[in-house]
Amino acid sequence: MSNQTLPKSAGSSAPEPSSSGSSFDLRSSLAGLARVQVFQIVIVLLAISILFSILAPNSFPEWGNIRQIIQNVSILAVLGIGMTFVIVTSGIDLSIGSVLVFSGVVAAKVMRAVGGEGWSAAVIGILVAVACGLAWGLLNGFLIGIAKVPPLIATLGTLGGALGLAQVITGGVDIRDVPPVLVDTIGYGNVPATTIPLISFIALVFVIVFGIVLHRTRFGLHTFAVGSKEQSARRVGIKVDLHLIKVYALSGTLAGLAGILSLSQYGTTAIAGQSQTNLNVIAAVVIGGTSLFGGVGTMFGTVIGLFIPAVLQNGFVIVGVQPFWQQVAVGAVLIAAVYFDQRRRAAATRGASTSSLKRLWARNP
Repeated sequence: MSNQTLPKSAGSSAPEPSSSGSSFDLRSSLAGLARVQVFQIVIVLLAISILFSILAPNSFPEWGNIRQIIQNVSILAVLGIGMTFVIVTSGIDLSIGSVLVFSGVVAAKVMRAVGGEGWSAAVIGILVAVACGLAWGLLNGFLIGIAKVPPLIATLGTLGGALGLAQVITGGVDIRDVPPVLVDTIGYGNVPATTIPLISFIALVFVIVFGIVLHRTRFGLHTFAVGSKEQSARRVGIKVDLHLIKVYALSGTLAGLAGILSLSQYGTTAIAGQSQTNLNVIAAVVIGGTSLFGGVGTMFGTVIGLFIPAVLQNGFVIVGVQPFWQQVAVGAVLIAAVYFDQRRRAAATRGASTSSLKRLWARNP
């Protein structure tokens, strides 16, 4: 897949292959790959998985446990898609956890009012949850793109607003009237003829689709351009304000979808159970190689970043370590990721060249 070609030797039209030259090229390629942050995070994930497999060989590597980890990551993966787009624009969205709760609460209320336990009520609930998420996303986009409120402040405000309204609607009491069809199929069902969780398959489809959107479409190119240098993006004709509205609308819509997935998995609105969701997703996206300074990121890296805290939490429980250590470990990895990101940006500012492998893994238009 490399575009590099070996230079021809002077005075020879068909040079003989050199074992030492091939060895040098291989070492150079491996060294370049080792400098790619996503590759480094993959190595960290593999090392953690191998460690827990050694400590608990009869439980951690079993398919049942791996399936549980995959299922636990699914909802966060849907949220991570939108967060990746947002952070690539050098923004932030602190409201996704609250929007998830609000969308789930309103959807549960509507499904209860409609009545019924079949797909008719469930489809209405899905549409309502997505619409609620879209509405909050558009509000965030308007505040940030048009009103010029800093993303941190705007989404901090909608975080409180969405969660507060959810508590007002429910009186602070979780709603447990969820149509069984959602729980039995999306929440705990499998892909037909497999043991793969359906909720994980849904999340995977969204990751693949929006990974293509981010890396292979004009919308994704504009997203990178806005995050790389907003002023330059304006000069080349990109409607930055409108694009920011679209990006935050996407993040809100996916948070609404995550709300219905959460209802399906837990069978309740879980109002108090999402307090750390936004921070966990942000940490995972940054650990996966998306720069907080904007302009750099991959959807694949986000998925890997999501699996690290999930594997840590699962492994700590199995080996008998307090799961609170998970936050310590994730915090350390997050700080390291931001530190190395700053060093790379400083090197780029000094004129350091970027390897072709790095451009392949972390697109930076």
